[in-house]
Amino acid sequence: MKKIGFAEAVDALVKSDTRYDREAYSFLRDALDFTLKQRKKNKEDESRHVAGQDLLEGVRLFALREFGPMVTTVFAYWGVHRCEDFGEMVFNLIEAGVFGKSERDSREDFRNGYSFQDAFVLPFQPQKFSKRSAVERPAQKP
Repeated sequence: MKKIGFAEAVDALVKSDTRYDREAYSFLRDALDFTLKQRKKNKEDESRHVAGQDLLEGVRLFALREFGPMVTTVFAYWGVHRCEDFGEMVFNLIEAGVFGKSERDSREDFRNGYSFQDAFVLPFQPQKFSKRSAVERPAQKP
């Protein structure tokens, strides 16, 4: 069986499964690399296998770093609306022979990972303060 390259696999995937933009696949690959580098940096398990929940955390951190408050806008443009979409892309790449998997890996690993609202919107919302806290602050002198 001929080994297929990432770009070639993604070209075929975006033709056969139009749910996700090609950039979403590139981001996913970069997020996987980021996750592996974080493991090495933190002296964690340095195996090349990354479980679904670990990848989702890497996706979250990498997305916040790369896109800041625009994460959900970028993801929506790419057709990515929830953690399960990353699972679908991962398994598309596994079926294309680009990513590997262990016997324990499944699409279920990506279900209910986190809400995009909590992961990507809330960190950028201003903190609310109550009227009481505003009243308790000492007045500034002119």
